[in-house]
Amino acid sequence: MAQRYSINQYFVSNILNDITVRIISNPAIQRPFVWKPVQVRDLMDSLYKGYPIGYIVISKDPDIQLRDGTSAQGKKVIIDGQQRITAMQAAILGEEVINKNYERKRIVISFNPLTEKFETLNPSIENDKTWIKDISKVLSNERAMLEGEENFLAENPGIDHLVIREKFKKLSDIKQRQLGLVELNHDLDVDVVTDIFVRINSAGIPLSQADFAMSKIASYDQVNNFGVNLRKCIDYFCHLAKEPQFYKNISENDTEFRNTVYLPKIAWLQKENDDLYDPDYSDVLRVSFAKQFERGKMADLVGLLSGRNFETRSFQQDIMDESFQKLSDSVLEFVNETNFKDFLMAIRSAGFISNNLINSQNVLNFGYIIFLKLREQGVNRDTIKRLVAKWFVMSLLTGRYSGSPESQFDFDIKQIVEKGAEETLEKIERSELADTFWEVSLEQKLEKASVNNPFWHLFIAAQIKANDKGFLSTDITVADMVKLRGDVHHLFPKEYLKAKGLNRGDYNQIANYVYAQSEINIRIGKKPPKEYMPVVIAQTEGAQLVYGGIAEKDALEKNMCQHCIPEEFEKMEIEGYKDFLEKRRKLMAKKIEKYYKSL
Repeated sequence: MAQRYSINQYFVSNILNDITVRIISNPAIQRPFVWKPVQVRDLMDSLYKGYPIGYIVISKDPDIQLRDGTSAQGKKVIIDGQQRITAMQAAILGEEVINKNYERKRIVISFNPLTEKFETLNPSIENDKTWIKDISKVLSNERAMLEGEENFLAENPGIDHLVIREKFKKLSDIKQRQLGLVELNHDLDVDVVTDIFVRINSAGIPLSQADFAMSKIASYDQVNNFGVNLRKCIDYFCHLAKEPQFYKNISENDTEFRNTVYLPKIAWLQKENDDLYDPDYSDVLRVSFAKQFERGKMADLVGLLSGRNFETRSFQQDIMDESFQKLSDSVLEFVNETNFKDFLMAIRSAGFISNNLINSQNVLNFGYIIFLKLREQGVNRDTIKRLVAKWFVMSLLTGRYSGSPESQFDFDIKQIVEKGAEETLEKIERSELADTFWEVSLEQKLEKASVNNPFWHLFIAAQIKANDKGFLSTDITVADMVKLRGDVHHLFPKEYLKAKGLNRGDYNQIANYVYAQSEINIRIGKKPPKEYMPVVIAQTEGAQLVYGGIAEKDALEKNMCQHCIPEEFEKMEIEGYKDFLEKRRKLMAKKIEKYYKSL
């Protein structure tokens, strides 16, 4: 197979100029800069010394067919090396970067011609005449370089003029250093470019097709920086969902974004502290794309944002423009306060009141896709809530989006559009949640030793949905304990089982877990059920309260039932532990089944 790229050398000045006039797009300049100032300094030092700084990889967008039938040349987009280019824009051109607080800041690099050292500007350098305070000032053009040299010699008399002239010449040569550009062939299919993008960035901080899509969005420079501000909306929403206090930084520092339609749509997050669903930008893209375009593969989004006609395999400007508008509309639906909060209400209605109970972000993502799709279709609000909750729990029970989520998203959204969510869900239930699942598979899935297991979380959600009380509690519910990050304890105490020679995998079985108040657990200590349960039973016959506040027989029976505690638990010691686990798994599976079918 022929080589699918070419390698050429370009002057740093030429590359920076192409970025300035938008021949090359560097979307990273619009996002928080992740490099530290010392890394920018070291990059300048490497350029000064003529060291290699690695290749920059660029891809030319496909040539676009315009509405009048003519062709427009595609823009070149940096797909690897964005941070290095942004660092050069900051240090050499003096451009501002966006810091982690979303403030526009300068990274000012200083240079000492006498020692040939680079540093970030600091108060000590400010007062030292042997430093060029800001190299971007003298690198702006030849005249500025000459004036800088003259000023330096005037302020530092007695220094050899020839030596200083040589150092200034070396500094100026930074812009003439050659930088290797790997240019992907212009006729490469978008899918191939996406694959190359992902592979190139597999080392270091892994990037994805979502990152490539974000780069495409930011490089769409139509009226009023449409693409840049759409990307900011996605970034800012995700940031504010986790740190609402940064709203002030964004609204005060990004004046361009403040004047767009987007900021008012996400302003509600400044007073929101709910962390049940904190999406990142890939989640926003995945949900918005699948809902609006009825596709699940992010590579298809990249293709559409490039103007791809999937039938003719050509690229058209009208497809690109329409795709960006549709994506923008869908993102606004995603960030809409009413939509977002109503979706979370549906998830909570299933007993999932804490993010700690949710192991899969993709299950949340697809749940939101269904929610938005059903709302678009005008489905009754209560029906939406019921279907979203049930699909969400079904997905956790079956591990539906744990394997190849993109392919499953693609299949499911097409099925929902074609047959409807209700019929699609019923079909899944018939094939994957038949009697054998509830009677055999689910019990086997509960035979695990992890407090983070999704099936333990499903059991807890069932308890929350039923408003069950904590183990041996009269007032405090399981929901209260989850909200307050209460403790999970062992019905057969861990220390008791360890003393009997059992290992971690034995005593940390899901079927041995229970939410209980810490004071109850402490009082039980290392005692087996045969020792502490008779005391609890005595409490229901008038004895002093020792373990919890249950003082009535009916209340105790109800509490045991809520926690799926098998009969004769009060007589059990180490010999009955294995039998106890098997019996409790069966009861837990039946409770989860009843819970699911009640949704």
